[in-house]
Amino acid sequence: MCQRVLTREGFEVDIAVNGKLAQDMIEERQYHICLIDIRTPKMNGTELYHWLQKKYPQVANQVVFTTGSVLDEKTMAFIEQSGRPFLPKPFTPKELIAIVEEALKQLEK
Repeated sequence: MCQRVLTREGFEVDIAVNGKLAQDMIEERQYHICLIDIRTPKMNGTELYHWLQKKYPQVANQVVFTTGSVLDEKTMAFIEQSGRPFLPKPFTPKELIAIVEEALKQLEK
């Protein structure tokens, strides 16, 4: 759904089915925004974000988190501490576009 909505809005979108694949993609290509699900296989969103902070801190500042899982206190604290935007699932196409556009505006500042 994200790819279809964002592509229709003129964005170029790549999808990684797990955190390890996302790492490989980030090492090969430059991204403006990374929409990261907290609950991904092989490497969860929290682990991917910590890796980004160490290896690509500028990309860590371009993350938007999402998840459809019920968030425990530890995960909520992590998201709040990261200072990154969070889009809970289920979300509408309009909400997705709005958070991506807002994240891009923040990069311009």
